[in-house]
Amino acid sequence: MEIQQATTADLKGELKISKLRWIDIDFEHNTVRIAAEKNSNPRILKISNKLVGMLQVFPKINEKLFGTVSINTHRSCLEHTRKVLARKLNNPRLLEIHFHTLRHWKGTMLYHETKDILYVKEYLGHKKVENTLLYIQLANAIFNQDSGSYTSRVAKTVEEAQQLIEAGFEYVCDIDNVKLFRKRN
Repeated sequence: MEIQQATTADLKGELKISKLRWIDIDFEHNTVRIAAEKNSNPRILKISNKLVGMLQVFPKINEKLFGTVSINTHRSCLEHTRKVLARKLNNPRLLEIHFHTLRHWKGTMLYHETKDILYVKEYLGHKKVENTLLYIQLANAIFNQDSGSYTSRVAKTVEEAQQLIEAGFEYVCDIDNVKLFRKRN
């Protein structure tokens, strides 16, 4: 199982937090194990030192991290917070945010950053790539991406190739003793 980097927001969006157990957290390796749910695959996410520190001072009352509070209690807390924020910020669209919205946002942003549908599939724990295709459509709609729009560069030396890779270009092929690279616009 591949270990992936996660943020606090990822964990909130990824987990049914009412099910997270202390044994799912590896404080020594800064990871959290996500059990398979519905049609997903289990996975391990890397968590930050800051989050590990926050969790280590959290009271260990029982086997679950957040006690015996039901998912409905968490849901009602989110609903209340949404209503307060929507009213204070005068933004009724905040009422449309749900726990799963965070997961969709993370998947969409991850695809936008990497353009790697298989990586997003594995990160989200999908068993079928068809389930992950939604995130391509969302990224294309949000960022108005033209799938055929690239900037290309040529590298004649290892140093030039290294600079292009560090600038976000991807290797395409070799032609006439030069390496061709591209980067999506």
